[in-house]
Amino acid sequence: MELQHPLLEEFPQYKDLIIRLRDENAHFRELYDEYHAVDERIERIELDKERATDQELESLKLRRVGLKDALFHILRVSRRNMPAVAA
Repeated sequence: MELQHPLLEEFPQYKDLIIRLRDENAHFRELYDEYHAVDERIERIELDKERATDQELESLKLRRVGLKDALFHILRVSRRNMPAVAA
């Protein structure tokens, strides 16, 4: 089972837009960076490289889902508003 969930692999159809927004949109970049930091922390916990309670791990997983949803929403809205950008 794959432990990490990189955004570019989660949404390959939005690869170009993710890169563009990451480079040009400060809010998207903040969410993107936090998503990957949370994802990496979850991986460290699941590989027993970092200790956490079950509640802490569950909270991190819920945060990752929330960030992923927020990022996906931005991607969908941006895709509609930026027709010149390939998805």
